[in-house]
Amino acid sequence: MKLISTAKLRKGRSILADTEPYFNRIQEIMFTILSETKRDRNKYFASSEANDTSRTAILVITSDKGLAGGYNANVFRRVNQLCESENKPVLILIGETGYRYFLHSPWVILENFSFKSRLPDTEDAKEIAEYIVSQYLWGSFDKIHIVYTHMYSAVKLMPRELQILPLDEKWIEEELETFKEKKKEINFEYLPSKKAVLDTLVPMYVKGLVYGALVEAYVSEHSARMSAMDEASKSADEMLAALKLHYNRTRQAGITQEMTEIIGGVEAMV
Repeated sequence: MKLISTAKLRKGRSILADTEPYFNRIQEIMFTILSETKRDRNKYFASSEANDTSRTAILVITSDKGLAGGYNANVFRRVNQLCESENKPVLILIGETGYRYFLHSPWVILENFSFKSRLPDTEDAKEIAEYIVSQYLWGSFDKIHIVYTHMYSAVKLMPRELQILPLDEKWIEEELETFKEKKKEINFEYLPSKKAVLDTLVPMYVKGLVYGALVEAYVSEHSARMSAMDEASKSADEMLAALKLHYNRTRQAGITQEMTEIIGGVEAMV
């Protein structure tokens, strides 16, 4: 399992590196448009009016298999904390392990997706993105978060939580500042209108965000499993060494006991 996870980890990291430029470009264009249209009322922005009847959906990405150390447990802990702080939370689950866990929790499960431990592709992300955007526009929930595992390094895997919808203006401002340092000023012409472009771009952005989270969670899963299997192998080697030492001591004690009995018997005969 360690060798399999090593191979899948290498492939997943390669795909993750290939998808980052595409997602970053969509993010940059979207933030540029939002910086000019955020004063207009839009269905993708948060309403300033307080609403006690609002519901929060949480998209949770876990694995389909276990034996990955604390990979899934850390996600469960973060989701439980988020559910306790949000109003009327409902769960949209990705992964059989998460479904089995939250099936016995007090939280409502709205939908469950499973990819049978394979590397997710853009069609999977499209299916999930279309579902959550359509449910958001229909009014099934007023806010949606995503919780997945982010791989800071090979040894540091931490659950990350982001708000997908509605769009957060403060976060957009912060992200836009980082992009301004990297890009040149370009004047875009939007046809037929900025609103029409935004209505098309936001679902694409959600799809890119979901796909990036799926791939990163997949990479993190196999990194965690590789480490867990390595530790399991070391523990098994240590257990075998301890058992071998115990066996040798027991065998030597038996031989010594037999020799003592033989010598005692000979002395008794003399």
